[in-house]
Amino acid sequence: MELEKTGGELIPQTQQNWQNRPEWFFNRKHTDTYELWYEGRYKRAEIWQKKVMEQLVARDSRIKTLLEFGCGTTRFTRWWKEIGIEAFGGDISPLMLSQAIHLFEGDLVMADSHHMPFRDQSFDALAFITTFEYYKDPVRVIREAARVGKYGIAMGMMNRNSPKVLRRRVQQLFGKNPFYVTATFYTPQQLIKIIQEALKGRTYSIEWSCTGLPRWFPVQQWGLPYGDFFGLYVQLHDVT
Repeated sequence: MELEKTGGELIPQTQQNWQNRPEWFFNRKHTDTYELWYEGRYKRAEIWQKKVMEQLVARDSRIKTLLEFGCGTTRFTRWWKEIGIEAFGGDISPLMLSQAIHLFEGDLVMADSHHMPFRDQSFDALAFITTFEYYKDPVRVIREAARVGKYGIAMGMMNRNSPKVLRRRVQQLFGKNPFYVTATFYTPQQLIKIIQEALKGRTYSIEWSCTGLPRWFPVQQWGLPYGDFFGLYVQLHDVT
C-alpha cells in the first residue's frame, strides 16, 4: 500500500479548515507565537480578565472541577488550577494541544465543542475563554456545556461594545490581524439571548462584569456593558 505524503506537516495545507472555513488556530505561523502574545502587550488585559472570571466563578461554591473547551495552550487552564479548581482542557487544534501537553500537568482531549466526548455532568462547570466567538452553532455548544457541566458555565468574551472591534475590522481590510476574521463578537445582552434559547426550560441565573477599559479610566471593571472584555457565569439551579 502506498502512503500519501503530506510534506511532513502536522496539518496539511488542505486541512486547515474547521466548520467549512479556514481558522488561524490551524496555522503554525500564528499558534507558535500564541504564548508570547500573553507575555507581551496582552499581559495587563489578562490580569484583569482573570480577576473578573475568578470573582464570577468563586460565587458558586459547588465548583471543584472544571473543563475548559477551546483551551488552546492552556493559558487559562493552568490558572484555574492555581486558584484551587481541578481543571481539564479540550481543544480542536492539534497545534495548540501540541504545546499544551508540555505546559499543563493535567488531562487534555482533542475534540469539537459541538460534540463533547463526555458523559452527562462529568464536571462541575464548563469554561470558554475567548473561544466561544468562533462557534457557528453557539446554541448547540451551550447545550453541550450544560449537559457536561453540572452546575455552571463560565464564559470570557471579547465584547462587541468596544472601539477595538472597529480597529480589528479595519486591520483585516488591509490583510492584518487574522485572529478575528471568523469571530462573531457579542455584547452581554446578545449572549444572554443565545443562552435563553439554548437553556429553555432550565432554571438558572446569570451574572456578568466588564473590563478591558482604558488605562486612564477611573475604574477597570464595572457592571456596564462596555469594555473590551466581559466575563459571564451561568449558574444552573435545577440540579441535585
